[in-house]
Amino acid sequence: DMLVEQLEQAGAQVTVVQMNAGHEVTTSDVETARAWLSETEETTSSRFHWLLLFLRRYIFMANDFTKIENSLDKKLELKHLPITKKIDAFINNVGEIFNWLWVVLIAVIILNVILRYVFKSGMIELEELQWHLYAVGWLVGLSSTYVVDLHVRVDVLTDKMAYKRRLWFEFFGILLLFLPFIILVLIYSVPFFELSWETNERSTSANGLPARWLVKGFLVFSFFLLLLAGLSRIT
Repeated sequence: DMLVEQLEQAGAQVTVVQMNAGHEVTTSDVETARAWLSETEETTSSRFHWLLLFLRRYIFMANDFTKIENSLDKKLELKHLPITKKIDAFINNVGEIFNWLWVVLIAVIILNVILRYVFKSGMIELEELQWHLYAVGWLVGLSSTYVVDLHVRVDVLTDKMAYKRRLWFEFFGILLLFLPFIILVLIYSVPFFELSWETNERSTSANGLPARWLVKGFLVFSFFLLLLAGLSRIT
């Protein structure tokens, strides 16, 4: 009943929603849903099932889900130049390749759990490999996620602004905040990686993994990709 009451309270918004299927949801439809729920004497799960059927019939059964999705999408659509298309395609291709690391990571975690709890034999190498795979996947994923604009955005100020004003906010946000941060990280991460390379840094654990410089090198690589993504977006 609480869900139906919430539907009734949202009636003003629901009545103006014209679905692609051509049916306009009205408050009478909400009353129909209430009647379905009040007349039935079945269990709570059945009552919830009827409510889902109502939502599916009048709200979620549009022929073209893309139109509804786009109406709720707050992403800032930008025009592309040939060079920006190439940069974005390159970053996306790199991201697609490194996405397979998540599959490998899951396999390593499962293997480590089986060894630890079934065979009572944990391996520090697998523990560190999990950390390394997660770090590399997350770092490389930053740029590919940024290219498709799927990072969390809290656009409190720009949400109601006109398109051109949002463009200016995006431009100065990248120019004054994003790019300086990326450059600052690169300035400090390059010597960070160089020191690890020169000393052939490895794990401090006796049975740990060697070549820790490889993971630190991805810090430089990932922020270089982010720099390319930022320059592409600002162009």
